Amino acid sequence: MSENTFQTITSKLWAMANELRGNMDANEFKNYILAFMFYRYLSEHQENYLVTNNVIDVPEGMTINDAYKEEADGEDLADYLEDISSSLGYAIAPDDTWATLNAKIDNSEIIPSDYQTIFDNFNKNAELNAEAIQDFRGVFNDINLGDSRLGSSTTARAKSLNNIVKLVNSIEFKDENGRDILGEIYEYLIGQFAATAGKKGGEFYTPHEVSTILAKIVTNGVTENGESFAVYDPTMGSGSLLLTVGNELPHGAKSGAIKYYGQELNTTTYNLARMNLMMHDVTYNNMNLNNADTLESDWPDGPDEKGIDRPRSFDAVVANPPYSAKWDNAKTKLKDPRFSDYGKLAPASKADYAFILHSLYHLNNDGTMAIVLPHGVLFRGAAEATIRQTLIEKNYLDAVIGLPANLFYGTSIPTTILVFKKNRKNKDILFIDASKEFEKGKNQNTLTEENISKIISTYEKREDVDKFAHVATLDEIKENDYNLNIPRYVDTFEEEEPVDLEEVKKMLAQDDEDIKKLEAEIAEQLKILGV
Repeated sequence: MSENTFQTITSKLWAMANELRGNMDANEFKNYILAFMFYRYLSEHQENYLVTNNVIDVPEGMTINDAYKEEADGEDLADYLEDISSSLGYAIAPDDTWATLNAKIDNSEIIPSDYQTIFDNFNKNAELNAEAIQDFRGVFNDINLGDSRLGSSTTARAKSLNNIVKLVNSIEFKDENGRDILGEIYEYLIGQFAATAGKKGGEFYTPHEVSTILAKIVTNGVTENGESFAVYDPTMGSGSLLLTVGNELPHGAKSGAIKYYGQELNTTTYNLARMNLMMHDVTYNNMNLNNADTLESDWPDGPDEKGIDRPRSFDAVVANPPYSAKWDNAKTKLKDPRFSDYGKLAPASKADYAFILHSLYHLNNDGTMAIVLPHGVLFRGAAEATIRQTLIEKNYLDAVIGLPANLFYGTSIPTTILVFKKNRKNKDILFIDASKEFEKGKNQNTLTEENISKIISTYEKREDVDKFAHVATLDEIKENDYNLNIPRYVDTFEEEEPVDLEEVKKMLAQDDEDIKKLEAEIAEQLKILGV
């Protein structure tokens, strides 16, 4: 798909969405338009399944939906739903399909309760496949059908929902080559909503350029012949960071080559992540996502509801947790195996190191972890200093990468990427100061492909680069009392050009002459005016 085609589609969709949302906050309106996009995807995905697997016969001149209605009518419906659910993990009845919904709207047959019925039926059918319940149950529960900002009456609200459905239906989700681009458009809209949601945008979306750096780091060295790759994000937001790792994996496009694992505290965002992964063709048996508080509810042991064992460690861990969040650091947590080896707990007012230790605990011995955090983790004292020193002495910290300010939604602070490995052969730490590697934007800075390439190339070569990178020995780190503040290791100071004092004297003398001349002219004018 050409960039122009994609921009045309997304610009049109975004403009229409903004018009439809009226006085509704963008962060809340996203729950409606993204959910209906997902419902369309599920319904059309089911249609494709029905035809390609010869589940139904489609007579010439008849639509797939009409043929489905005709064949799955009456007593046979339950059997069809069971069949569909066993393969897809979900099932949509003929009366609830996307095509049926649009036909009802076109024929003015929709009634306000239809939307609630559709989602209730979806939840009921999500129970049919025990292995997929966790992936589909309640995925549409965050659509507030009674929100007064949709309309002051049930009829007005139904009309608003109809308009959203017709907007989603009006967009052609295929490129000029017939390739499905629905997932790409969905990802674009998540980014756009994040950009307009202010501080809340940062809660569910990591800018793609930053995700790309993390993904390239944790997949570095993985070959196309690699076996199944497991990636975990303990604060997964909308799941975009997980998907970026999949895109960077050399064999990520192969069926079952990558398994996605994640946890998210916010239920609405958790639902968004489930939708996002499936919209990118991640099947329910290749994803395992939890709606949980990562620091309070550790990744569970044993088999999940699908009967699939949940690994305790992963090939890669990526995270962009909430910065300096509060958490319950009760002393009992010192017995938690995630934190017990470090002597101290992260302070209650700053959970940054709690997220680091949780993530590191779930990294396997040959894997790589990359986490984004504020610069304070590099130099803050007290308990954090103790944990930082222990991490360094265990030889887990591999690299510190300083990023530019104003990259993230909702905060303008500069951030840092910390890279960890458990089985390191070298005992040094690479420092990269990429704080000046950005393209300035109107409201937000961005990383260009050249910026990203420079950072990744430097990380891979692991060599000193003047005013950009330094490989620090353990002795250097100790000399700095385990303080990791980047300017201590990467000198970016630029000497000013020497000042020519003789030239300055000449310029000052000329300024004096000009001032005298101007004063004389002013005095002459005042004399003429009689002042």
